[in-house]
Amino acid sequence: MPEYKRASYADEKIELKNDKITVVFYKRISGWAFGEIYTPGGKLMGVLDSLGELKLRDQDIPMRIEAETYDKTENGFVFGVKSSCAAERLKGTSFEKWIGYPFEHPVLFGTVKLSILDNRLKIYTELYSDYNVYAEYLRLLWLYCGEGSYKTEKTDAILPGVDFAVGEEWTSGMDFFKDPWADRRIPHPNKVSAPVMALSHNGDYISVEYSLDTPVARWFNYNEYYSQPVFAVPNSIERQNNSLIGIMIPDVKTEDDENKPFARPFEIHKGQRINFSAYITVGKGTSVDALAEYVKRNGMPKPKPLYTADEALTKIANAYNTNLYHLGKGFGYEQAGSHISKTPPRFLFRYIKENADSGLVKQLSEKMKDYLPEKHISHSPDIEAERKRGDTILGWQREDGAFCFDPDGRHYAKDDFVVARSFIDPMAQSGDTALYLNTEPALDLIKIYEKTGDKKYFDGAIKALDYCIDMIRPEGGDYWETPLHAPNLLAAGSAANVYYYVYKNFGIERYKAKAVHFLRSLLVFTHLRQPKGLNTMYCTKPCLCCSDWYFANWVRDFVQWEVLRCIAESETLGTPWEEIDPELDWVTYIEGVTTAAYNFMGDHKKYNWRPHNIPDTLERYERGEYDTCYSDTLNSVTGNTGGMFIHPSAIADCIYIFKDKRK
Repeated sequence: MPEYKRASYADEKIELKNDKITVVFYKRISGWAFGEIYTPGGKLMGVLDSLGELKLRDQDIPMRIEAETYDKTENGFVFGVKSSCAAERLKGTSFEKWIGYPFEHPVLFGTVKLSILDNRLKIYTELYSDYNVYAEYLRLLWLYCGEGSYKTEKTDAILPGVDFAVGEEWTSGMDFFKDPWADRRIPHPNKVSAPVMALSHNGDYISVEYSLDTPVARWFNYNEYYSQPVFAVPNSIERQNNSLIGIMIPDVKTEDDENKPFARPFEIHKGQRINFSAYITVGKGTSVDALAEYVKRNGMPKPKPLYTADEALTKIANAYNTNLYHLGKGFGYEQAGSHISKTPPRFLFRYIKENADSGLVKQLSEKMKDYLPEKHISHSPDIEAERKRGDTILGWQREDGAFCFDPDGRHYAKDDFVVARSFIDPMAQSGDTALYLNTEPALDLIKIYEKTGDKKYFDGAIKALDYCIDMIRPEGGDYWETPLHAPNLLAAGSAANVYYYVYKNFGIERYKAKAVHFLRSLLVFTHLRQPKGLNTMYCTKPCLCCSDWYFANWVRDFVQWEVLRCIAESETLGTPWEEIDPELDWVTYIEGVTTAAYNFMGDHKKYNWRPHNIPDTLERYERGEYDTCYSDTLNSVTGNTGGMFIHPSAIADCIYIFKDKRK
């Protein structure tokens, strides 16, 4: 008997099985099929509710897509399917005389092919319409995770770029958002960073892989429809005791249409083809491992630069020779206070050395004539000053090894959390702790130990890192303006660097796996796809939350400075990412996120930027004073940029990093 109890059972079943996955399909009284998906050890991971379901605008009963028979293939089954017909089902019943449904024949017909490959169930659906109709939805895949087994329990669940929940948290919960931004069950596809959805439970994961950027349906020159992810953990859409991973059409076209299980009706035309494919995968590990396996199979995508790295370097160097140079003051720009320094950006010294014959270099050399090329001069550390600083850091540490949030003390950098707790809710409580709050002081203590040789600083660092050893979600990197426990990119990259540094230099083996895990967590925040009409490949989300509860939605907006900082830190520490995790192509990743940053460097001629909390800088932008600086944020839906401007020298530094790795 099937474990799935919300389906009639006609006492027929078929099975697909290898040593990595088992899929059992059952026949309802009305036809094939619903399926149960198991691990090799027999753990039920999820239930595929049907082979599809169509809901028409003018008919209140949804129509499942089912098959009367099937054919066996070499590695699976092929079902000849059709949408159920309510009028036909009601014949001979008491309902026939008083309910008149308009369709006496199936609206959709076609085939569904199921096969297993390695640890994946492949689903290929090809449907055709026999009518011109308006539909509210067509569900192409509807997977109930935990149904009949672990229910709503989970280790973690990830919709990349949108949601990363752990433990008892709800996806689309209000832990790190307030409504309406909290609801992310059916998001605009441009906000989704990779075509994977995953959930894990006690060491096993189940995931769905699909195509976000291949049309599922189009008629003539009308609208295209793409796979629309549906993600509700637990299943708040149907209020069931499971978790939902789904794919439907239509896709969300505007933010106004988000989170509507019954969408604005869309047209399906007679003779129109609808084709869709996806994989359901089971494996060992967390949802981060599921995403990493997807990247292993498909490779890091090719970056999409608007121009070459050398051209970008020249653009940046030219900016420091023109609009980012101020006679008698130095290099930089004015925005919310002075950002001008007499010290030239570090990359210019290398640029001048490697391009000595250019006219640009001659002009830069004249501006920099009072500065000597960088020299790495070794100074003996002030041991007593280092000990004093180390003792101060140890004084912050709890007995159990944790470093805690001190919003009115050492963590008071901005007043965002003061405003938040006064007007709405605190973004963290004093005494809370998170990954980033521990890895940063741990690195400081390790560095102090290396200078002083005093083991108490080393021991303090290890206590902090061990305190975080069971954490699976990176948190805390934007504590100055976002909820402390929100999923965070800066915390992920920094933790990977620190854990690997201690493993590499002190041989603490248990830290190696943590470094790999947190490095791979960067993938959750990174756009590994190219939506139609927007060049956002390798753009990154800083965190999956919002600032001050209401003032900036980081699921909608990209930010690049955090990932650039993590890359630069890895080079400074000697923890190159391709060494931490050689199974993934991190050099291409570094090139990708760097080119994504220089793709949206400022250009006042595009007129696509607006300030946020510094409106007086708009006139400076319009004069071109910020050209080639990169904007703090890029809107994933509109493509517009905004916020602060950031020095492009960090981009140049990272360009040299990936160029050197390519040699």
